Amino acid sequence: MKALSSFAAACLSALMLAGCGGSDSAPAQPQVIAHRGASGYLPEHTLGGYELAIRMGADYIEPDLQITKDGALVAIHDDTLTRTTNVAALFAQRNGGYKVSDFTLAEIKTLTVVPTGTGKTSYPGFTPSSANAFAVPTFQEVVDLAKKQSSAVGREVGIYPEAKQADPAMEDGILKTLAANGYNANSKVFIQSFSDATLRSLRAKQIAQNNKMPLILLGVATTAPDGTARMGVTGATGVQALTLKDVAAFNEGVGVLINNTTYPVTKSFIDQAHAAGLKVHGWTFAQADAAPAATEFRKYLDMGMDGMFANYPDLALVARNAYVQGK
Repeated sequence: MKALSSFAAACLSALMLAGCGGSDSAPAQPQVIAHRGASGYLPEHTLGGYELAIRMGADYIEPDLQITKDGALVAIHDDTLTRTTNVAALFAQRNGGYKVSDFTLAEIKTLTVVPTGTGKTSYPGFTPSSANAFAVPTFQEVVDLAKKQSSAVGREVGIYPEAKQADPAMEDGILKTLAANGYNANSKVFIQSFSDATLRSLRAKQIAQNNKMPLILLGVATTAPDGTARMGVTGATGVQALTLKDVAAFNEGVGVLINNTTYPVTKSFIDQAHAAGLKVHGWTFAQADAAPAATEFRKYLDMGMDGMFANYPDLALVARNAYVQGK
């Protein structure tokens, strides 16, 4: 059985408990995070892809952030423009490639984001509300979309930005944009990074600004020989294991890689993370077929996972809602 193939079918499924204008998600239920938007269906990190995810019922949209040559924050995963845009058709290489940091915002705004993987240029029954639905958006444009769509669907749409660069300018840009748009500790927002140094710095800056928004450390689940759970983060000499107590001292949660035999996510890991006061979100749920996707989601939900980064938000909503109804 393939993934739901029309916007109407997606909304019908999502309406089991949430989405498509339904009531907001209860804080305690597992959250559906649209990974790079509805990236399994439309070009990733675009206003069109984010909007489709919202209409399907996603609790959060996730903009990965890079910095342009002139200091603007834009939503794009890679530090280059090559994989997801038509940059090579419009510009010659700079410094041997197409790094985001070598192009101005105005130049990047001339590009079109192209579909990757199972993504396409349109989705049945869905017309994006933005005239620039498949351009590279700024972080501010993503925030604006989340706020506008919150009003349109009648529930608060969360944002989940990732600092892709371990850079003070990235930290300052994220905090400045969020604060300017009224985000605070009570808002539906997480800030994520693979860099524990970045998150420690963000926490210090948040405390200084008296605006402590929740942080999520990305990495892998590890276990010490005595069975004690650790959070694995990438360091100069490979994966470094941090105690969950240390992580909880500057962070509200962890985002862990799923389906990895070297670093398996277990119920024990999630239980220990919860005992330390940490939420556990999993990345990335990328099954395009409904039946295996449902099995995969249920496996991690049964362990107590608090949130799921999903390429197909409609399938995540169906699985999450079935799980909640079953409880």
